[in-house]
Amino acid sequence: MQEEFEKHDFFRSNYYVDDPYAYFDYLRAKAPIYREPHHGVFMVTGYDEALEIYNDPDRFSSCMSTTGPFAGNPIPLEGRENDDISGLIEEYRDQTVFSDQITTMDPPKHSDHRSLLMALITPKRLKENEDFMWKLADQQIDTFISRGKCEWMDDFAQPFAVLVVSDLLGVPEEDRVKFRKQLIRNEQEQGGAVVGGTAGQEAQHSPLEFLYGAFSAYIEDRRRNPKADVLTGLANAKFLDKSTPTPLDVARIAANLFSAGQETTVRLLSHAFQVVGERPDLQKRLREDRSLIPNFVEESLRIEGPVKGDFRLAKKPTQVGGVDIPAGAFLYVANSAANRDPRTFSNPGEFQLDRDNARLNVSFGRGRHACPGAPLARAEAVVSLNRMFDRTSDIRIDEKVHGPPGARRYSYLPTFILRGLTHLNLEFDPR
Repeated sequence: MQEEFEKHDFFRSNYYVDDPYAYFDYLRAKAPIYREPHHGVFMVTGYDEALEIYNDPDRFSSCMSTTGPFAGNPIPLEGRENDDISGLIEEYRDQTVFSDQITTMDPPKHSDHRSLLMALITPKRLKENEDFMWKLADQQIDTFISRGKCEWMDDFAQPFAVLVVSDLLGVPEEDRVKFRKQLIRNEQEQGGAVVGGTAGQEAQHSPLEFLYGAFSAYIEDRRRNPKADVLTGLANAKFLDKSTPTPLDVARIAANLFSAGQETTVRLLSHAFQVVGERPDLQKRLREDRSLIPNFVEESLRIEGPVKGDFRLAKKPTQVGGVDIPAGAFLYVANSAANRDPRTFSNPGEFQLDRDNARLNVSFGRGRHACPGAPLARAEAVVSLNRMFDRTSDIRIDEKVHGPPGARRYSYLPTFILRGLTHLNLEFDPR
């Protein structure tokens, strides 16, 4: 297998799409940080090393976190291996892809923009949103329960996730169907691979452009005509220095949460229900003891998280895990690999419902850039599992679509950023 692993390019081929884990294990056996031969990217597969990098924005920039060098790199890095390139990054930052998104910002700008987000995602607002989830889950299940089968992504996960984050952000009810149609159409057209495609896909702002326009209009309206609603609170949010952000600044924050919130949730829901359908033993335990569901969600995230990895750019010559990293080097922090590091998780390839440290997973990143939609995704998974167990007596994988046990056929997103099924067909016995 060594020749195969060295021969196939992780970033530019589909060889690892179905199963990247053997490759990650191969890399980790060499070193928890190992420079792959095709592009010189440092592959970070160790858990401790991933945390060190995620928690150190002074040494590692997020300026091209979602694309790495693969959507074009305008920063002239040649000959800078021994320099501090922090100033160079700032000089060229506006020319990098997605520079307007919080995911690519570094402090102090990132801190300012994240503060807008945290002003919205308060415990009170999350609790109100969770109450909405319970009602919405039943309404969505009503649309397919009588059939005894469904395509889980289209029939439940995607519409549910879009409508939940619409409620969280206060999108007016009359606009929610429009949002749902627009975003799910984009999802289907792009195959879920918004960035990080392995077939040479260009990074695209759509559906973000739609969201920018919609939320900018909401913010402008609420500043002129305030109401007692969530959008007015968002419109009145301030930066840390108490200055007022532009409507577009606020729109970008809302759009990022909207897009990332529904994307990660859909992937988490698909894997959780894939496990439920594949493992009747686990399904039985969960049905009998619902208190096990939260840890089941964490173990689902650990063993098959929705984010395969993110990039960082070394600002200065440094060392991590005993490996020298020159300035200007790209690092791919593989969340999916860190979650299976045997130094942190015993028997890492085994799904353990009772794993006591499952919540240590880095599926949503860590540090300043930890996904702000993580609590949302976790709550949606818990609600969805409970409601489907309430409404059915058994859930199974549809063998007509995916094949029999031992010979299953699943397809995955062809991207090096996201990890998730393209579709999941289930059968069930309605109560």
